[in-house]
Amino acid sequence: MIHMNEDLLQYANGNKPRTQEEKEAIINKAAAAYEKYMDALGFDWRNDPNSADTPRRVAKAFVNDLAEGCYSEPPKITTFDNVDKYDGLVFQGNIKVNSFCSHHHLPFIGQAHVSYIPGKDGQVIGLSKINRIVEFFSRRPQVQENLTMQIHSYMNEVCKDNKGVAVLVSANHTCAGLRGVKHDSIMKTARMSGAFLDKTDLTRQEFYDFIRDLKT
Repeated sequence: MIHMNEDLLQYANGNKPRTQEEKEAIINKAAAAYEKYMDALGFDWRNDPNSADTPRRVAKAFVNDLAEGCYSEPPKITTFDNVDKYDGLVFQGNIKVNSFCSHHHLPFIGQAHVSYIPGKDGQVIGLSKINRIVEFFSRRPQVQENLTMQIHSYMNEVCKDNKGVAVLVSANHTCAGLRGVKHDSIMKTARMSGAFLDKTDLTRQEFYDFIRDLKT
């Protein structure tokens, strides 16, 4: 079983697993604070039947969904010896990314594409575990560049003796579409290591070809 190191957790906006009782206390405290927030904005929410329960709804949404990763145990990743000595690409694409930006707390939504090359005497992990890693780091206040690096760092950590790891995240940021410039656009970030950085190797091109194949 792999356990995430403390430095990586701290870099991901902290991570302190909470009991259900502790989560409920946080929800109550956050709901009370959100009432004051809505008052400060001048919203007449108490007289609006659609908004009367909004402070608690928002608090629950953050604790139980949007920022769930901050209050949950890191994903338990079981690895296996590479008994078949497989040394080709392992690729998982179109992994859903649902997160919100640290700057404005507005959602950004997209996909992550993750690949690694297991060493012949290294470790392999189940494909569903890659989804869990992406989900864990997404569900918190985030910056896409950091999210990409965190997924890469954890993959590199759990896939012992790998020959390379590649992560590409593509997302639409509503903080750009709903405010400021008010334009929709797609942001892409990538982090690579090992064979994926070797310009004489075709591994990097194969990774991008796999991503393109998802669209056909």
